[in-house]
Amino acid sequence: MTLYPKLILDALATVRYPGNGKNIVEAEMVADNMRIDGMKVSFSLIFEKPTDPFMKSVVKSAETAIHTYVSKDVEVTIATESRQAARPEPGKMLPQVKNVIAVSSGKGGVGKSTVAANLAVALSKLGYKVGLLDADIFGPSIPKMFQVEDARPYAETIEGRDLIVPVEKYGIKILSIGFFVNPDQATLWRGGMASNALKQLVGDANWGELDYFILDTPPGTSDIHLTLLQTLAITGAVIVSTPQEVALADARKGINMYMNDKVNVPILGLVENMSWFTPAELPENKYYLFGKEGTKRLAEELHVPLLGQIPIVQSICENGDKGTPVALDEDSVTGKAFADLARSVVEQTEKRNAELAPTEIVKTHK
Repeated sequence: MTLYPKLILDALATVRYPGNGKNIVEAEMVADNMRIDGMKVSFSLIFEKPTDPFMKSVVKSAETAIHTYVSKDVEVTIATESRQAARPEPGKMLPQVKNVIAVSSGKGGVGKSTVAANLAVALSKLGYKVGLLDADIFGPSIPKMFQVEDARPYAETIEGRDLIVPVEKYGIKILSIGFFVNPDQATLWRGGMASNALKQLVGDANWGELDYFILDTPPGTSDIHLTLLQTLAITGAVIVSTPQEVALADARKGINMYMNDKVNVPILGLVENMSWFTPAELPENKYYLFGKEGTKRLAEELHVPLLGQIPIVQSICENGDKGTPVALDEDSVTGKAFADLARSVVEQTEKRNAELAPTEIVKTHK
C-alpha cells in the first residue's frame, strides 16, 4: 500500500474538533509539515492554546481515524503546536514584578482583606507601582472594597498570548475571581478548579511592571496557599491578627505554614488589627475591646517585627463598604496607621532583599 497526503487528509477530515464542531482539516488544525516514509506518517496538529482541554482526545481521534480509514499498519506520529505562547513556568512568572507580598491570617474575620486593600493603597500613595490580587476564590471581597463590582476585565493579545487586563482603581491594578462569577451565587468548585482559576489570574494577566504585588490570601491554610507558593516566588508574608488569644492561636498556624522548611517564606512581620477602639468624638481615648497588645507579644516571642497596629474606627467599615479605602485619607487616624504600615513593609522588604543579595538588589525606596 502506498501512502500519500490526500489519503491521510481525507481520514483526518472525519475528526471533528469539539470546540467548534468543524473537522480538523476544515478548521486548519493540520500543519503543513506532513512527512511520509513508507508506512510511517508524521505531522502536527495546531491548537489555539497550549492548555486546550481537547488536545489529548483530538490527537487520539486523529490517530484512530488514520488506522480506521487508511490502514491499521500505519505508524502515526502526531506532534502538537499552539498559536499562542505557553504560560511561563512556575517560578518564572511575573518577571517584571519586584516584590510579591502575601497578606495572610490564620482565621477569618480579623480584617485581612481590609489590611491588604489599604496596604496596597498606602504603597501606591508612597509612589510605588502596585498590583493587588484577590486570591480568596470562595469569598472575594476586593471588588466591593474598591467599588469595582461591575467591572468586567477584557483580554488583549500581547506577544502571542491572550492576557487579562487588570482593572485599575486609585492607581492599583486589581484582579479578583469576583469579576468573573455571579456575586449572589456560591462558588462550588473543587480544589483543582480553584487552583487553576488562580493560576490564570496570576499567569494569564498583563500585570506589567510592579514594585509590589499584594496577595490577599484566603484565611487559614489551604490548596490556594499551596498553589501560590508553587506558582510565585513570594518575597515575604505579612500576618494579620487581632489581639485576642483565639485569633493569635490561629495566627501561629499561618506563621508556621510559611516558616515550614519545605516552604521557607520569610515573615516580614505581624499586623495587629482592631488594636483598640477610638471614638471619633474622643480621638485621644483608647478602649481595648479584644485585649491589649496580644499580637505585639506574639511578634516578640517569634522575633519578628510588629509592622503596625490598626485601631477600630467606624470609618474603616463605612469606607470599605463605599469602595473608598481609609488609606486614601492620610490625615485620618487610620490613614496614618496604614501609611506607617506601608513604610514598615517597604523597610522590611528592602532589608530582606539586601540580605539575599546585597550587591545585586536595587532598592525600590523613593
